[in-house]
Amino acid sequence: MNSPTKLSSSIILAALSLGFLPIALADEYQDARTELVAAYQAQDFERMVAAADRSLTARPGYPGALFNLALAQALNEDAAASLATLQILLDKGIDFGADEMPQFAALRDLPGWAAYTTGIEALYEPIGSADVMLQLDDGRFVPEGIAIDADGGVYLGSIIRGALYRGADVLSDRQGHWSVFGMRFHDDGSLWFASAAVAEQDGVADDLGRTGLFRVDVESGKITRSAELPPHDGEQLLGDLVVKGNTVFSTDSLGGAVYRYDIDAGEFSTVLERGDLGSPQGLVLDAAGENLYVADYIGGLYRVSLKDGSSTRLVLPESVVDYGIDGLYRYKNELIAIQNGIRPHRVTAFRLSADGLAIEGARTLASNLASFDEPTLGTVRGDDFYFVANSHWNRFDAEHQLPDGLSGPIILKLSLLSH
Repeated sequence: MNSPTKLSSSIILAALSLGFLPIALADEYQDARTELVAAYQAQDFERMVAAADRSLTARPGYPGALFNLALAQALNEDAAASLATLQILLDKGIDFGADEMPQFAALRDLPGWAAYTTGIEALYEPIGSADVMLQLDDGRFVPEGIAIDADGGVYLGSIIRGALYRGADVLSDRQGHWSVFGMRFHDDGSLWFASAAVAEQDGVADDLGRTGLFRVDVESGKITRSAELPPHDGEQLLGDLVVKGNTVFSTDSLGGAVYRYDIDAGEFSTVLERGDLGSPQGLVLDAAGENLYVADYIGGLYRVSLKDGSSTRLVLPESVVDYGIDGLYRYKNELIAIQNGIRPHRVTAFRLSADGLAIEGARTLASNLASFDEPTLGTVRGDDFYFVANSHWNRFDAEHQLPDGLSGPIILKLSLLSH
């Protein structure tokens, strides 16, 4: 939902925080990050470098931690080290706007600075091509999830309106549900979706914090099942889901849990407990239906056994970045991911190893397309990937308001075939 933006000295502390979404429980990374912020505020930049190093030990390769290290090195007057760290980010295809920040001014005198800025410019060249499959006029729609039926009908959910749409028409208008997040068709033809009352939605102040799963009959538009997640002392938000037989699996992006909902019994149980992950987003079953792949926005890709609930962090090459993933899908031996937590935003195909426990490589399917404005979720149909190109989540201000003049939802289709 949130993504990094160009930074100025007035918002350096926001960069230091780098929690794209709330983290459920403290860990070694958070401890190091807390020390980092304290060192920055005390202007103790040597201590800040040490804290940044510790944060990278706790979360290797994490883009926010790498940027914080580059910033600490620049403030500690080690321009060469700072540029080297920024180059690591560039090699991973990530930019935090350091070329526009005064804190990195000393780097501009280094021999490698011109090559670095040239690389940053190249990073923003469009990659891939996609066809517009649907465009609506409502700039205040804020789409999140998408589903496509057997006849090619497109279903979208609105965050602000709290309604479910088929094309441009309202299918279900807040029948006990709230903002519409991820959605998936069941084999029986019904459509399941995750919903939550969030501050960005109109008229739900009394329901904030409520979240659940809903099933809609797409013929009548009637909600045929409502399953609210029991309340908890901490924050919770069911943001995405996948359906297998009589079970719906869903991620709690604020609580850090993965839930199993038994349709027949009408009960929730946990696959991963609250706080097991930082901010789980997209999820998809493996080919055998025995494991879930779960994207932790701030922790990377995990494979979770449905047999015993054990989770394994996928191993990946140093040049590949699996952070900042929102939507996650499967195509043959690849995981298709929408990465809106790193900049530039992109759609990436991660190639799985034969045992499914490692990423062997990645290819960027789309990046910097003209219609991109925080892409969110999608769906695979055959050899094509359909996805929301412009959710506008990044456009909300501190009061959860949107500016005027935004484009309506744009749904893009791109080919997943290798070229």
